[in-house]
Amino acid sequence: MAAAPKFDDLAQLFERTVRLHGERPLFGTKTAGQWAWTTYREVDEQVRHCGNGLAALGVEHGERVAIISNNRMEWAVLAYACYGLGATIVPMYEAQHPAEWEFIVRDCEAVAVVAATARITNRCRPWLETVPSLRQVIGLDLPRGDPDSYRALLDRGRAGGAKPVTIDPGDVASLIYTSGTTGKPKGVVLTHANLCSNISALHAIMPLSSEDRSVSSLPWAHGFGHTCELHALVSLGASIALCESADKVLESLAEVHPTTIISVPQLFNRIYAAVHQEMRTKPTLIRRLFRRGVRLAAERRDRPMGLAEQALLTAADRLVFSRVRGQVGGRLRYAFSGGAALSREVAEFLDHLGIVVYEGYGLTETSPVVSANRPGARRIGSVGQPIPGVHVDIDEDVDTDRPEQGEVLVRGPNVMPGYYRRDEDDRAVFATGPDGDRCLRTGDIGFVDGDGFLFITGRVKEQYKLLNGKYVAPAPLEDALRLSPLIANAMIYGDNREHNVALVVPDLDALDRWATEQGMRCASTAALLESELVKARMLEEIDERGKACRPFERVRQIALIEDNFSTQNGMLTPSLRIKRRAVLKRYGKLLDDLYEDVTR
Repeated sequence: MAAAPKFDDLAQLFERTVRLHGERPLFGTKTAGQWAWTTYREVDEQVRHCGNGLAALGVEHGERVAIISNNRMEWAVLAYACYGLGATIVPMYEAQHPAEWEFIVRDCEAVAVVAATARITNRCRPWLETVPSLRQVIGLDLPRGDPDSYRALLDRGRAGGAKPVTIDPGDVASLIYTSGTTGKPKGVVLTHANLCSNISALHAIMPLSSEDRSVSSLPWAHGFGHTCELHALVSLGASIALCESADKVLESLAEVHPTTIISVPQLFNRIYAAVHQEMRTKPTLIRRLFRRGVRLAAERRDRPMGLAEQALLTAADRLVFSRVRGQVGGRLRYAFSGGAALSREVAEFLDHLGIVVYEGYGLTETSPVVSANRPGARRIGSVGQPIPGVHVDIDEDVDTDRPEQGEVLVRGPNVMPGYYRRDEDDRAVFATGPDGDRCLRTGDIGFVDGDGFLFITGRVKEQYKLLNGKYVAPAPLEDALRLSPLIANAMIYGDNREHNVALVVPDLDALDRWATEQGMRCASTAALLESELVKARMLEEIDERGKACRPFERVRQIALIEDNFSTQNGMLTPSLRIKRRAVLKRYGKLLDDLYEDVTR
């Protein structure tokens, strides 16, 4: 049964929250080392001024307004102002290639672009002459005296002027473009009804309230951050601290003292790695207490503990675990993970520390949440049961070599109407479900267990066949390798080959420390990465991290490279997924050469 919607549209959502929680803090921002908070009512005032200003510029119901910006208060103000006008927000990342910005602005027929920095603003201005729909470029960081500045827009809006608009739940609220691991980005059409159904379902299952506080670590240009962080927390009257940059998230956690964090596995992996790295520097007694405490925390779920064990676990919690929790603010009760698979090892570790982890699953095309673990229905390793109103089926006709697995199909009020002006893509992604209704092909491989928990095991497009006819889904093994303190990134390769090989980006600081401990002296990083001793150590690490994989999935040869995959070099999407086609274009010859050495 679908969760009863608490609101029909996102403008109503925001108005309701301001009415109920107007004096509560909404956004926290850090300036000159100090955190300051802006209340819901203060943000609402800016939303009204922004909406009036956009209306004065001629923005009307049904038109598209694009924004190129990282998370900041003005981003949310612009979004809720657009919703109030019945306009559609089209978010983009600052890290995207400028050619993608222009493609999206042109493809969605935006009437206005709001740019974060002066550099981006200047990059956008020539489009006024080349993109027929574009009428205005607004710069968030331009000085108030510039008529194209965001401040001037708010000043213009203080005089009022926006006429009341009737918003239909079927109106398009957001047009979120996929990050384009293959081909050009596609615009995912998400209606107010889509997003509100998803938020209402999350309210029904998640243990959060207006008293909660989070640190923003997800880009709102991504479906996960857009719905689960921004709209879901705002709809509750909760508070969000806006992190200065991705590399300062852990620092912000310690300063803001959040009660919850909604993020992707990369953040939780960083917490896991940071704790284990710190433990290596501690006295032997503390290290032993930590290891024993983690082991007892795992065992207490399966058996009663004796008094001595309880005392030891209490000591571990007081002397070690509590200090670790203090490093993430000391009040963190819940962690919500999505966007990619969370390692069981990391999830259980956070659990042992007393931080309950709820992992979920979804896609931009499903607004985004499909399933989630929740209180009373939680199974580590799964992505939970479908949320209220959403149904999951498995198409076992899709080729895999595991029984009862297949492509995950989703139906429910959260499923998008389609891609923007992409009829051919719509035909490829929609199917007829078992009851004759319309369902979405997710492109993910998985299965549902006897209790209704969904497990994701790979991607249809990423899986490949070895010469022995066995299918390999590389992502789970790659995720496991990234947990190694020696490995920053990795890509598994073996399509139509005898066995798997891997392109590995070492964590150079950790590798340097290991090399020093071994008494190795290399003239350069290149020499270090070419060392047979180093390669042997990395293969040992890969074998250790890949214990759960099947024998034929084992990585037999590796190539070590110095440059990490990133959005800047085109190897990662803005949502941090590997662009395999781009990696192969650059390093394909290096990987092919590995098959000449089959001695291992």
